[in-house]
Amino acid sequence: MAAGGRAGEPLAELSHYVVARPIYSEPGFQEENERRPPLPPTLRERAQAACRCSRKRAFQIAKSFLPILEWLPNYRVKEWLVSDIISGLSTGLVATLQGLAYALLVAVPVGYGLYSAFFPILTYFFLGTSRHISVGPFPVVSLMVGSVVLSMAPDENFLIEGSNATGTNGTGTLIDTESRDAQRVLIASTLTFLVGILQVIFGVLQIGFIVRYLADPLVGGFTTAAAFQVLVSQLKIVLNVSTKNYNGVLSIIYTLVETFERIGTTNIADLVAGLLTIFVCMVVKEINDRFKHKIPIPIPIEVIVTIVATGISYAADLEKNYNAGIVKSIPRGFLPPEPPNISLFSQMIAASFSIAIVAYAIAVSVGKVYATKYDYAIDGNQEFIAFGLSNIFSGAFSCFVATTALSRTAVQESTGGKTQVAGIISAGIVLISIVALGKLLEPLQKSVLAAVVIANLKGMFMQVFDVPRLWRQNKVDAMIWVFTCIASIILGLDLGLLAGLLFGLLTVVLRVIEPEGVKILKFSSPIFYANIDGLKSSLKSTVGFDAVKVYNKRLKALRKIQKLIKKGKLKATKNGIISEPGINNEAFETDEEPEDNQDLQVPTKEVEIQVDWNSELPVKVNIPKVPIHSLILDFGAVTFLDIVAVRSIKTIIKEFERIDVRVYFASYQDNLISQLERSAFFDDTVRKDIFFLTVHDAVLYIRNQMTYSDNQDPIFEKYFSRLKEASVNSRTLLVKRA
Repeated sequence: MAAGGRAGEPLAELSHYVVARPIYSEPGFQEENERRPPLPPTLRERAQAACRCSRKRAFQIAKSFLPILEWLPNYRVKEWLVSDIISGLSTGLVATLQGLAYALLVAVPVGYGLYSAFFPILTYFFLGTSRHISVGPFPVVSLMVGSVVLSMAPDENFLIEGSNATGTNGTGTLIDTESRDAQRVLIASTLTFLVGILQVIFGVLQIGFIVRYLADPLVGGFTTAAAFQVLVSQLKIVLNVSTKNYNGVLSIIYTLVETFERIGTTNIADLVAGLLTIFVCMVVKEINDRFKHKIPIPIPIEVIVTIVATGISYAADLEKNYNAGIVKSIPRGFLPPEPPNISLFSQMIAASFSIAIVAYAIAVSVGKVYATKYDYAIDGNQEFIAFGLSNIFSGAFSCFVATTALSRTAVQESTGGKTQVAGIISAGIVLISIVALGKLLEPLQKSVLAAVVIANLKGMFMQVFDVPRLWRQNKVDAMIWVFTCIASIILGLDLGLLAGLLFGLLTVVLRVIEPEGVKILKFSSPIFYANIDGLKSSLKSTVGFDAVKVYNKRLKALRKIQKLIKKGKLKATKNGIISEPGINNEAFETDEEPEDNQDLQVPTKEVEIQVDWNSELPVKVNIPKVPIHSLILDFGAVTFLDIVAVRSIKTIIKEFERIDVRVYFASYQDNLISQLERSAFFDDTVRKDIFFLTVHDAVLYIRNQMTYSDNQDPIFEKYFSRLKEASVNSRTLLVKRA
């Protein structure tokens, strides 16, 4: 320790470190660090590696596909079994009620919600890597499935006349509800099957990373909008008001308008039951949350309310006396498996893609929270496969898409659940409800189930209070949240999610701190023929000008300046262009005689001149300002360029170079240089020295270049004789007017 230093105080020179190295461009780095590519294995070696098998390797492969082989042999029966049983019982009761309630969101008979709360657990028990999530329906995903169901099987498709009608939509029109419900169940199960296929494909292709693009602000805004959509869809059930089934853009507005137009037909019995259920559930849930350290098991208020409401409805015969809407019929036992209707795939492929991603993202996000808390890992790709096979299996048994519910998972974990043994026990409780207890729930009012759904939305609505915090921490993240939420409400969940994702990616491109005069753009995907036009548009909007238009405007201005010089109204000097009528421009004439060639429409004398294109010019030409001198393209996430992209990027470089904006590339991947070489990208004008290892290398290089140029005498460019070669700019900036 230095003399006089206090004990425990670090030395000043040890409190930080400095790394010094040269600024590396691609040629400089390769010159100093010669690349030695590894020898590729021979075909025989590859075949041997692929076919080699041992008992240990076989077991590792089996464990990767069946994670149950990893945790079940290590199951601590004495420590965990009792906790898992208690947790399974509590979660099973909640899952039963939520299954019934979420079936309303899918627009299928409520009994099918019990199937959806049972079958997915059976496969996830063997294939899933999360030990704590409760697999089954979730309101956001259920609503997305329901929107597809309602768009493909609206009430209007089942209108009939005569006494054979089995129901009405409340508007006096008779509907064959039996045929309608059967078609809707088929659509929901077919969609579930297709979602499962997509998820399995995503898992096999190892693209679990896709969830990284669903940032927390985006997911927050999306789920809040979904909660609002769920609220509106359940409001008409609480009021027992019949409306048309709207879909697509502004559907939520149309639903609200019609609901309030028909509010005079509200059923008071259903309204009172619904409001009481919401109030009681929210109060007790708040008690559970505030006193969770004192209450060993959360009060299963949904179960209690449902039992009480069913008893009251049965005793008072609310359907007969008050025309209340009740469940009426819950099938007992299981339906035989049915194959999906493959002919419907083409009509639902786009929606199934977004549902597959959203369902996976929700499950993995929740699973990672508990995996971090209990110190174990979740395999994202295996989760894709687990949920995919669960949905394929469930789709054969008339279920709708499964993921996980936040509230149900919280119950499973907070009541002591340690593994998916709790999940399989909860499935047993649902099984009992399917085979024995379903009949007892038939008098239950649908408004009570809708109220249970609404009460469980509190957590998602509370995300609104994240916006002020996000605004203080990062305004761009707050904008992503708000934009995604509004877009999902107005456009619908599928289009809203896509819009939010694109907006989020755009902010990634723009969210880079740049030195003065430098623009840094980050691209977050491969660049190919399908998105190259979007890249060009993004580039123009980011830099704030169109390089081609700037070049053409400068040409036009120089032509006018030449005419004024010829007429003696302007004079070119070392200090710029002097507007002084009557003075001939002789100071900078060349030894060559001017050529009489009017067809060129460009000046024919070589004139050394300085032009500040961002200042006021002595000609009436509106030239866009160019506030930058360097453009850095961050290609850190660009893994591939096709030939169309290569040619377009080379054109972009030349367009910017001729208006004196240098283009650099940074953070590129190794294989990118090889792709560019094969595509004949490099030549005398586009060299490898514009490629840098990092953005910081490129910025330091640009600063060094600017510092060097500032210390030199002004360099005069010879423009007029080279306008055809695009020499229409100047590095030294000055224009004067008399």
